Amino acid sequence: MAASVSMMVFIVTHFITSFAEKQDLSGQMFTFPVESDTAHVILVPNQSKSLTAVTVCLRFFSDLTRAQSLFSFATPTNENAFLLFKGVNNVYEVDQGGENVVLFWGLEDKRNEWNSVCVTWNSQTGIAQVWVNGKGSTRKGLRRGGDISGMPSIILGQDQDSYGGKFDKGQSFVGMITDVHMWDSVLPYPEIALYMNRIQQKTDGHVINWRSLDFTTKGYVIVEEQVN
Repeated sequence: MAASVSMMVFIVTHFITSFAEKQDLSGQMFTFPVESDTAHVILVPNQSKSLTAVTVCLRFFSDLTRAQSLFSFATPTNENAFLLFKGVNNVYEVDQGGENVVLFWGLEDKRNEWNSVCVTWNSQTGIAQVWVNGKGSTRKGLRRGGDISGMPSIILGQDQDSYGGKFDKGQSFVGMITDVHMWDSVLPYPEIALYMNRIQQKTDGHVINWRSLDFTTKGYVIVEEQVN
């Protein structure tokens, strides 16, 4: 019964926030100042159709050496419908529909500097790849033939271990995040290169658009002008 009530509250919250005025966050960032199991940002997507391909791009700035969640997309039937998780030892883990693949980056991320990250996945081929600061990982297979369907819960700052919650502060993000975009296709390399080089892309994200963003902050999260 408690789970049903929690689900209903979550759905109502998404219904209400879906009518919020979208904001252009160009030149701004979300700051997560402390480790916690409460601070997060809920992103309301521009569409909620089934996805058979995904590109997510964002920039992050952190001094953490432990693992942390960068982007968490859950559905009612799968808390890891699409998860980008930064591990230790220069690896990125991509989870999709209950399967995961580790993509080895191989070079040190820039600690206390901005890092540009894009991750792509194509259901038809199953191929997933991560790009960090202009360099691409090995392309690896991940859940070929699957899709992402169901009402989305998209969260920055925490890893959803259940739909919309069950956060672990040991996996929380601490630092700053900006320029978050999500597409319903695999972005071609020239477009990824433009993003990596901070050049205006031809198209903003179709699912999540930083320049037209519907979001809600929860807990200790600050929206402020981008620095550094």
